[in-house]
Amino acid sequence: MKIATLFSGGKDSTYALYWAMQQGFDVKYLVSIHSKSEESYMYHVPNIHLTDLQAEAIGIPLIKGYTTGEKEKEVEDLKRVLEGLDIDGVVAGALESEYQRVRIERVCHELGLRSYTPLWHKNPEMLLRDMLHAGFEIVIVGVSAYGLDKKWLGRIVDEKAIEDLKELNRKYGIHIGGEGGEFETFVKDAPFFKARIVFDEVEKIWDEYTYSGVLVVKRAHLEWK
Repeated sequence: MKIATLFSGGKDSTYALYWAMQQGFDVKYLVSIHSKSEESYMYHVPNIHLTDLQAEAIGIPLIKGYTTGEKEKEVEDLKRVLEGLDIDGVVAGALESEYQRVRIERVCHELGLRSYTPLWHKNPEMLLRDMLHAGFEIVIVGVSAYGLDKKWLGRIVDEKAIEDLKELNRKYGIHIGGEGGEFETFVKDAPFFKARIVFDEVEKIWDEYTYSGVLVVKRAHLEWK
């Protein structure tokens, strides 16, 4: 089966791609939707430009679409990208967002494509541990929840980070997988990457008023294995 994977460069979409490869699917394309605004109801925003480097490291063509981030209209922007591809199905890394999953399935239905969401309602703590055990190198590049301070920007997700997230979940209700928008991630390396992404120049942007921030990667390169 020829498929495209919706790819943001974050942990969930990358792990969904890993699942698709393990299933033996013929992954023809990675599809990234770039929002021209800083907000999106559907798509990952922080460091989306680095999906070019990730696609090169993975060795699968990247198809880029663009959206203004306008609610519902951005769903049609995705449809326009997918309808031009020679594929049989779409894989997405949706974990708990009913809003996202329903709209992806609707687009697939309208285009006659199969829809796969292999992470749907999986235990977020176990998913994170599975990613680590598989060899994923995950860095936090955005935070937007009380309890996650500036120190989390650029932090590698390891066993200690998972334990800290569990404690923040207990104290403040933060979703361990960041599914409520509490944090955003970027995958620097994975078992199927032919090269690791190295950050050369980064900037932490922090807003004390909203208690949120992003790690902006200004320069990065590939370190071939």
